[in-house]
Amino acid sequence: MPLANRLKARLPLFAALIVGGLCISGCATKGYVDEQIAAVNMRINTVDAKATDAQQQAAAANAAAQAAAASANNANQRIDQLSTRVDQLSTTTTTTVTRKPRG
Repeated sequence: MPLANRLKARLPLFAALIVGGLCISGCATKGYVDEQIAAVNMRINTVDAKATDAQQQAAAANAAAQAAAASANNANQRIDQLSTRVDQLSTTTTTTVTRKPRG
């Protein structure tokens, strides 16, 4: 059999080997994909934990701010009450005390 005929007969085999080699080298293995997904999942879990921690800290800060606002409101009400009483006492003191000159 001449060389050209032998090459023609083996041409499909060579083509299959070349295409198969390109397919294998271009595809990721399942193990590689699993490793990459595990790494990404680990990063996602880390970010999720940090976000949850930040949310808890924000909620605690909000509760503390609300408590401080309520305390300040209470203090303002007491100051207003005391200011009214002081004004009343001041008015009462100036009207009841009348001094007579010595003489």
